[in-house]
Amino acid sequence: MAEAKHIQEEGQKLKAKNFESDQDIRWCPGCGDYSILKQVQGIMPELGIPKEDIVFISGIGCSSRFPYYMNTFGMHSIHGRATAVASGLKASRPDLSVWLVTGDGDALSIGGNHLIHLLRRNFNLNILLFNNQIYGLTKGQYSPTSELGKKTKSTPMGSIDHPFNPLALCMGAEATFIARGIDREPKHMRTILMRAEQHKGTSLVEIYQNCNIFNDGAFGGFTDKQMKKENSLYLEHGKPLVFGVKEDKGIVLDGFNPRIVDLTSGEYTPEDLWVHDEKCRNKANILTRFFDDPSLSESLPRPFGIFYQEDRFQYEEALYEQLNFMKEQKGTPDLDKLLAGSNSWEVK
Repeated sequence: MAEAKHIQEEGQKLKAKNFESDQDIRWCPGCGDYSILKQVQGIMPELGIPKEDIVFISGIGCSSRFPYYMNTFGMHSIHGRATAVASGLKASRPDLSVWLVTGDGDALSIGGNHLIHLLRRNFNLNILLFNNQIYGLTKGQYSPTSELGKKTKSTPMGSIDHPFNPLALCMGAEATFIARGIDREPKHMRTILMRAEQHKGTSLVEIYQNCNIFNDGAFGGFTDKQMKKENSLYLEHGKPLVFGVKEDKGIVLDGFNPRIVDLTSGEYTPEDLWVHDEKCRNKANILTRFFDDPSLSESLPRPFGIFYQEDRFQYEEALYEQLNFMKEQKGTPDLDKLLAGSNSWEVK
């Protein structure tokens, strides 16, 4: 368990550097994790939360070194089980700001079962899911999000696994906040991180993160200056879905099927387009399927931003309501008496 050093003094104004630990960062030079770490450290002072009330929990993987680099409390737990550790912490200490850092392998392979149950329970915590579509820590095997046909050390003839769509999976698990960012767009990522922390319930942010050693350029179509505006769709609540270098393309819904239209043809105007609504579950489900739906006749841009959020009670709130109700009915229980039970005897 990493401890927060230099506990905040009363009235002290924190800065990003106050959240930098004294540990040497051991990610590969050029790794996208550096950008994510910088943005997370940057928003911490703006949350107005004392350092001793912030906890970072991780599983196993390159992303899971994160707690070492944050000058807060934290725990580097075991493979796929950071979700279980975080759930236990929130159940026992609902007052803490808990951040769970994981990767596409850690969260969606061995940890997949734990992830879906955390989402449906809706603990008030934040999940940062780094997706680089590869196993980086173990040197380049294919992961649950690697594309079909991906050639790696463990799939030399190409992967025959159909990959997970993380956000579609999370929507199916009844998540109350899902979003997507990318390491090369730090300002946008910063906005999403702030919104995630403000959400009451489990927020899940998928972050496209470049592994420049084992899967370099996996998201090049969304970061290359010449290509990204044609391939990326940035979602804003209440705004029409517009993209393109000259913002000359838009998305309309033909029934349940999204379709690209040309805004320069005169046939369509921004008023005719699909307007993003963060509260609409049905449309959020369609957005998560923009890039992997074989029924679509054309290649749609990849959405980034907040797909969906809803207000729903948090697990820990309901838990303490039950406990307080029973205390009112039966008084504060005697733990020793409970452990001893009613079926006991003495051995003479």
